Amino acid sequence: MEPILGIVLRSVAVYIFIVLAIRFFGKKEIAQLSVVDLVFILLISNSVQNAMVGDNSTLLGGLVAATALFLINALFKILLFRSKKLNEFIQGSPLMLIYRGRVMVRHLKEAQISMDELEAAVREHGAAKISDVDLAVLEVDGNISVLSENFRRETVRRRRAHKVIAKNQ
Repeated sequence: MEPILGIVLRSVAVYIFIVLAIRFFGKKEIAQLSVVDLVFILLISNSVQNAMVGDNSTLLGGLVAATALFLINALFKILLFRSKKLNEFIQGSPLMLIYRGRVMVRHLKEAQISMDELEAAVREHGAAKISDVDLAVLEVDGNISVLSENFRRETVRRRRAHKVIAKNQ
């Protein structure tokens, strides 16, 4: 039973290390992985595999490691849900990138987002230029939310349509 407990403990230790390392070595925007980031994550997972299972390359050893990872991941999610401080420590907090058409340059540098990336996100959300944007936020999941005049007009139009539909039902 000791070899199985060893696999569990090593797997949990590796999981915690990887989560903290990714957080502290600057990868806040996991949702926007580049090819380099993806290759890095694949190589990291390969490099720590032996640290988790040791000499045990059996099916049981792999299943024990995978089960330990699933369990620690579920526990981590529960802890992040229950503790706002831990959640912010691990996942970070949203970061305002644009406010009323003005770029928050310091925040762009902090998030390591280029102007080209920001402009692309603005265009993806239907705004022609940064000055059209009321608010752009880098969310904790790495997505950039953009609210603009077009958004306000579309929202008002949808609300009116919903009221008409509700009256007719």
